[in-house]
This record gives sequence, C-alpha cells and structure tokens, in this order.
Amino acid sequence: MFYGVTKPLSLAGPSEADLLRNKKLNKFLIDAGLYESKEEAAKRKEVLDRIKQIVVGWVKQLTRARGYTDHMVEDANAVIFTFGSYRLGVHGPRADIDTLCVGPSYVNRDEDFFFVLHDILTGMEEVTELQPVPDAHVPVMKFKFDGISIDLLYASISLLVVPDNLDISDVSVLYDVDEPTVRSLKGCRVADQILKHVPDVEHFRTTLRCLKFWAKKRGVYSNVTGFLGGVNWALLVARVCQLYPNAIPSMLVSRFFRVYTQWRWPNLVMLCAIDDEEELGFAIWDPRRNPKDRTHHMPIITPAYPCMNSSYNVSVSTLRVMTEQFLFGNRICEAIEINKAQWTALFEPYMFFESYRNYLQIDIERDTLGKLQCHPYPHEYSDPLKQCSHGAFFMGLQRKPGEVILEGQQFDIRGTVDEFRHSLNMYLFWRPGMEIYISHVRRKQIPLYVFPNSHNRNRLPKLVSQYPSEELSRKRKDSRTNVEQNGCLKRQSLSPQIKIRFPLLPSIIHVRFNTATWRIWVPKVEVEMALNSIAAGDLDQKMIVRHDINGLKDMMKLACAG
Repeated sequence: MFYGVTKPLSLAGPSEADLLRNKKLNKFLIDAGLYESKEEAAKRKEVLDRIKQIVVGWVKQLTRARGYTDHMVEDANAVIFTFGSYRLGVHGPRADIDTLCVGPSYVNRDEDFFFVLHDILTGMEEVTELQPVPDAHVPVMKFKFDGISIDLLYASISLLVVPDNLDISDVSVLYDVDEPTVRSLKGCRVADQILKHVPDVEHFRTTLRCLKFWAKKRGVYSNVTGFLGGVNWALLVARVCQLYPNAIPSMLVSRFFRVYTQWRWPNLVMLCAIDDEEELGFAIWDPRRNPKDRTHHMPIITPAYPCMNSSYNVSVSTLRVMTEQFLFGNRICEAIEINKAQWTALFEPYMFFESYRNYLQIDIERDTLGKLQCHPYPHEYSDPLKQCSHGAFFMGLQRKPGEVILEGQQFDIRGTVDEFRHSLNMYLFWRPGMEIYISHVRRKQIPLYVFPNSHNRNRLPKLVSQYPSEELSRKRKDSRTNVEQNGCLKRQSLSPQIKIRFPLLPSIIHVRFNTATWRIWVPKVEVEMALNSIAAGDLDQKMIVRHDINGLKDMMKLACAG
C-alpha cells in the first residue's frame, strides 16, 4: 500500500547526517518563534470550548422559539470544527482560528447566524471587534474572543439533530445544501483529507511549518496576489510526503525543492483521484468539460469533493517568480547537504522588504500582450508619521524574459486600472474616503519606512542612465510636481494615463487608495508612464494607490473572490 496517485520516488529513511540536520532545523524553527506556548495553546482550547457552549445555547434557543417539543430542545445541538493552519497543526503564536459551526436544517445563515447569534455575541464582554461579512464568497463572522482572533463560518446541513460525532468528511453532509454551504464546509473537509493522505502527520506538520515560513520570507505566500496560500502549500508539502514516505523533515524540505524545480506545470498536483459524485451535481475541476480549467497555470487540486483547483489565481508571471524561488531553495538545500550552508541561509528575506497580511491584486498582463512580467510583492508597510491608518504594497514589473520588445513599444494599462477602480467603487458599503488615486514618483522617492531597521534607499543598486542629464533633471522636476511633501498624492492623479514602453530602465509603480496606502514596487523595471499628460518616461517610477484600510479589507477580499 502507498499514499497518493503514484508509487513513492524513494523509500529511503534518514542517515545520521539527516538526523543531525533535522535537529538543527527543529532548533531553528523554535528559535524563530514559530510555535505557540503551552499557555496560549490551552487558552485557545478554552476559547473553542466556550464558543461550542454559546452556539449550542443559540441553537436550543431557536429550537424553542420555533415551537419544537421539549425533547427536541434537549437534543438540539451544534458542532464546532476547525480548519486552516489550526486544524493542520501548523499555526503560530497569535494566529487566528478558522472555525466552522455546523447546525441543523432549520437554523439558517442569513437571519439566525448573522442576526440572532450576532446579537448574542455583541452582548458578551469577552467578544470584541465583531465584524459580520455576510456577502463574502464564504460568509464569515470575524471577532476576538478573550483576545483570540476567530473567523466563524456557519453551515446548515440536512439533519434535524446534529450529532457530536458528525463525520464532516462524509459526502452525505453535502446533501440538499446550497453553494455557500458547500464553500463553508470545504475548508474542514479539505484539511481532514490532507491529514488522512500523508504517511506521517508530525513530519508533514514540521515540513509545512518550515515551508510556510520560507514562502513568507521569500515573498511568495499570498493566494490573493497570485502566489500560494496556506492550503496550496499544505497540498504541495503533502504530495512530497507521499513521494518520500520514510523521510524526516530535513529531508522533506530538500526534496520539496528538488521535486518542484523539476515539475512540469501545468501537470497537476493531487493527493488522490478526483472524486466525481455525479448525483450531487456540484462542479469539479475538469479541463475536459470546463474550458476555463484549461487556462490554469499551476493546478493544485483539493482532495475533498467537490475537487477544485486551489491555485487558480496563479498567473504566468507569479508562476515564474515561484519557480525562481524554488530554484533558490534547491541551491541552498544542496549546499546544506554538503555542509556548505546553514538553515539560516534558506530563510534570507527576499529583497522585496517584509511580510504583510492584506492583499491587493492588479491585473496588468492582459494589456501588455504577455510581454510584461508582473511581480506583486505580498508584504505591507506603513508610515509611522501619518495620522491616518494605512498600509503599503509594491509590485515589480520587468520585460518578460525572452520577449523581443521593439524600440519605443508601448502598452497602455489605463483600461485595466479604470476597470479595477470601477469594481471597487461598486462595493455595496463604499463611502467617501475610499476614492482611488494613482500618481507617479521616482525610485529615489521610495519612502524610508519600507526599509527595515536602519536600511535606507541608499542600499538600492545605482542605475546607469540612458538619458542625457538635462532630460533626466527635467523629468525629475516634472515628476515632483505630482507628489506632495508628505508623500500623499494630489487629487489630479485620479484619472491616470499609464503607458508602458520598452526599452527603458528599472522602474517602480505604486498604487494607492485614500487614507491607506497600498504600494507596488518594481525592481529592474523597464517602464514608462504618462500621468495627466506629463511625460514621465524614466527610470525609478511608481504608481500609487490609497484607500481606507478599515472599510476596504473586506472590499479587497470580496473583489478578489469575485
């Protein structure tokens, strides 16, 4: 018997050298602060037990209010499941808990969950920062319970009484439910199947914890911006565990990079055969039937019905960036195995600054005929000197390797920017202060707060200009007229003219919304942008976008989910 859809690549176990490297890896992960304390773990369990009591009381209250018998009220029940990093056992300190409440058929999501339970939670002293998001792709209620962040979903299944030992992996839970309920159940069902399809759960957990940390350090951890999120990394790691069932984490990390530097995408990654429950009728990933599925660049298939591609956001550009990072990881691991490098070298931060939690995705490739490579960097920055709440993100642009670009060739991305702005302005809860602004600044004007510690922009490599000094001086002067002294952009940049022209020098674009900055950095960019009739063709350019971070967090999620 073997795990997965193919036989293992190797059944070899660890050598003495592997065991020593594994010991050093475990120490590194502990020293890096990736594990929570026993006290925090105990507190999380207490919080989950308390939430279980609350939802059971809520269901009993509704059962009584709807005229059911005393016996039914006594049997009325709701079950709490977890998913995501907490369920997989790879969460770190202060991480939130992805939680699912499963209730009976007569307790619905729209009124009972988002109104009745919401009111119950509102009146509780332990609950803070309560935020319902009923219109999200997966409806959720966010809050903190005694300081622990909770994302609570709800699924009403076709049972009058929900047993405490409910098997959520059983396909019967999907009978007679709607699409939002299927999506709500999906996270738990996928997490359970991942744990069932790996040879050694503890080795899987350590390896996944390590690779998630690596991905964040290297700027490729973000599903929204076209890279990979938690479930994607979990599936990739689980597949490597299947291919090397007797390997320990130090070996699995090395094999991970070895496997995925050689993987021929779009060959799919899957842990088990795709299950097609035709009688249920839910759509599954199937490029034979669904033309859209044929366009996916990096298919990583979820193991629970309905099986879907969890990495549909990956683009040609982001796949190329991840492939480069896999090559980097493979080189370092090869050096570690011959004692020419230590584990710390694997986790050296990428030059794109530091990590963030909020995401902004901008599609530029469509208007550049595939000749412009976009590299969104999923890290957030903020200016400590500003009064308003804001975050900043950067995206790198460069000519696609191997593409022949004609002298003076331009790509106009105004349509894409306007379309994205329009989609945000259509947000149901839009309010003044969420307007989008776009403007241009130069590389030398990158704000200092994006550089860690004492680092500053002087560390950036110097660029050799192809322009006469007088023209560069004029362009810099013109550019400064668009940027206020405090780094905020003038309203005149509301309707930008953005053109991309080759061949030029490395540049930067920077997108920003009002009262909150989301920036996108561009290393080695060959870009020219015209902003409000100002010829800004030069090196070191940026385009900036700002928005109200409190109101737009969910707006971003809804826009990207749509």
